[in-house]
Amino acid sequence: MSCFLSLSRALVLSSCRSRTASWKKTNLLNRFCFYCQASLLVLVSSAAWSLCAADVGDFTPCLHFFYKSWPPKGLDGTPICQRYNNSYCFASLYSRPRRSPWLSGYLYTAPTGKRPKANWKYEPQTHLRVLLSRTQLAYPEADGNMMPFLPGPMDLKVVESQAVELDYINSTFTRGHLNPSLHHRTKARRSATFTLTNVVPQKTGSNDGPWEFLEQTVNESLSTYCLGEAYIVTGIIPYRGKDPRIKNRVAVPEYMWSAYCCPEYNHSLPEELKDTFPTFAAIGRNDQNSTEEIVPIDQTAKKQFRGYDVRPMSLKTLEMYLKDRFNTVITVFYEQCAEAN
Repeated sequence: MSCFLSLSRALVLSSCRSRTASWKKTNLLNRFCFYCQASLLVLVSSAAWSLCAADVGDFTPCLHFFYKSWPPKGLDGTPICQRYNNSYCFASLYSRPRRSPWLSGYLYTAPTGKRPKANWKYEPQTHLRVLLSRTQLAYPEADGNMMPFLPGPMDLKVVESQAVELDYINSTFTRGHLNPSLHHRTKARRSATFTLTNVVPQKTGSNDGPWEFLEQTVNESLSTYCLGEAYIVTGIIPYRGKDPRIKNRVAVPEYMWSAYCCPEYNHSLPEELKDTFPTFAAIGRNDQNSTEEIVPIDQTAKKQFRGYDVRPMSLKTLEMYLKDRFNTVITVFYEQCAEAN
């Protein structure tokens, strides 16, 4: 692509120079050549975008991670098709101003083996800049695969656009997966979840307590009773006012939420699980001091987990809370996963 850009520019410059040599006094033609060159460069840049940006800015390559190929509606952000080892693994809707994702969507598969080593990665294409109403990648040569953090200073383009490991080191927050490694079968898919474009600042009391229990419960329910594909979307709810930030960079969510859609399931469900299929949702606290309107606090919980409760609920109730906080209608699944009913 870089060769194509250089060749195109050379052709335009050559054409303009030959013409201006014949009409040196014709300012109008000089201007025309300048605009010709600029227009062609914009056109070529647009072509480069369409060829290189399949992973960032467009959910098209990874729509199959959403029920009926229908991503959640109502939130603004940068779509990322998370690619690892040349394979699409899941999808995230990323917020560059927050330096963290709004949500991640993925297909559940029953896990096998041990949790992989936390080899953290970043997305080389999330740094976007405006060029005459177009967007241009920071690394046009990047192939779309997430990349591991290496020792030494980070490129400033990466630091500006997303969280880096230093943001979490010596902070009071853990790296909270939206798409957890527990919900995937293969080592590669589990390893792919360890990217900072899939995590948010999460308190230890939540990550190692009620939220971890929720992930385990969902794993057990889906592996036992879901007979076909299970689509999961997990996201965050921001504070009503200004979000706190770790190291004045990465926005901290007030709540986390998760929902699944399992169209085909075993209808011989235990009584306590009858309301959890075909859809189920939950909201978890990420701040001990938050009010209790959305998620009440269990005062009998262990001290280290108290105030980080998770409240199970229907998909409809979850979307009601999302609408209230975001001031717009948020739809998680196509027709509420209605065809499964």
